[in-house]
Amino acid sequence: MLLRPLFAAALLALPLTAMAETPNITPGLWEFTSTTSVTGEIPIPDQTDTHQECIAQGDLEDPDFQFLEVEEGCELLEHNVSADGIDYRMMCREEGGEANINGRMDFLGERVEGSVDVTVQSPMGEMQMNTVVEGAHIGDC
Repeated sequence: MLLRPLFAAALLALPLTAMAETPNITPGLWEFTSTTSVTGEIPIPDQTDTHQECIAQGDLEDPDFQFLEVEEGCELLEHNVSADGIDYRMMCREEGGEANINGRMDFLGERVEGSVDVTVQSPMGEMQMNTVVEGAHIGDC
């Protein structure tokens, strides 16, 4: 199904490469929650996902560190990164469909918050997806 890879791509598209400053993120164990709402001709219930990830100080200082990865089939068109956050725009193509993705994530020390807006063109018609992402530092790794 086209939605699953595009949904994953939307969540995994926060590269921090080429970053001149260390992200304003407290190292340690983090819990991330994302809630996705979909509007379109086919009714799809909201989906919520939660996962934990350890982020070490060395990761944050590594110029090759990526907060999350860009999925295969996606092209990063634009990204602006600072210590306080990231804005990006991507295009993903798969299984006869196309998705335009616009995202923003704010780094707030012991929290992160952001959103990803996705417009999907597929054989099933156009769908709009909005994902709200929240993360919180919950302790040591």
